[in-house]
Amino acid sequence: MRRFPRNDARTRAVAATLAAAALLVALVVGRPRGVLAVALALLALLCATVAGVSVVAARQGDDREPVTPEPPRQPGSGPYRGDADTLETLADPEAVRALRERYRRLDGLSDR
Repeated sequence: MRRFPRNDARTRAVAATLAAAALLVALVVGRPRGVLAVALALLALLCATVAGVSVVAARQGDDREPVTPEPPRQPGSGPYRGDADTLETLADPEAVRALRERYRRLDGLSDR
């Protein structure tokens, strides 16, 4: 038998909300000055952010679909689609410039 509930998103959301509320009460009632006020405000902001993210995670739950991995990309499917013969010309800067210009015209991605 467990004494504490499972550490799920709802538990984290409740704990972070209570911590943020306690920090805000300490800021309002205690009126600290200087670095302590800034530290308490930053901690309250952090707790509120954790609470918000935990609420969203609790709403999503386990009903999410499993993510299917992407198939591996085919060689030559990159932006310039070069093959082995093209790679041999990469030593010449003019050939590389001409290759890029040709594929920009084909893709309609001209920067001019």
